[in-house]
Amino acid sequence: MTLDAIDRRLLALLQDDSTAPIAELAERVGLSQTPCWKRLKRLQDDGVILRRVALVDPAQLGAGLVVFVAIRTNRHDAAWLEAFADGARALPEVVEFYRLSGEVDYLLKVRVADISAYDQFYRRLIATAPLSDVTSSFAMEEIKSTTAVPVGLG
Repeated sequence: MTLDAIDRRLLALLQDDSTAPIAELAERVGLSQTPCWKRLKRLQDDGVILRRVALVDPAQLGAGLVVFVAIRTNRHDAAWLEAFADGARALPEVVEFYRLSGEVDYLLKVRVADISAYDQFYRRLIATAPLSDVTSSFAMEEIKSTTAVPVGLG
């Protein structure tokens, strides 16, 4: 699917405020409401827009501490990966989960209330599958955090 400048502008606007009314979006991208609505519908139908969500303040929900968990394993077979992935996905504290190249095999971004809550999480994590090395790094300061995907014209 090819995205033009109007599609990209719509996506940028929606990533800033997904509750913006069609009339406002249309005006800001220079379209009338019906063509704007049709573009949004196409972007949804084509899977460019995955879903619309509300972003909440993690600290107010008792999840203000961010921990990056780097995992190395000696196992790389499908059964191990399935057990580990299913187990990690089931832990609500895991907000992002990646398989990597390089020295670290997996990286988790975890949100918890404090060190004690992380310790409880850690005990549940290591029970999911055999792990060779688990290294935890605690975020001292959040300098930039966004859910917006760059929508440049490139």
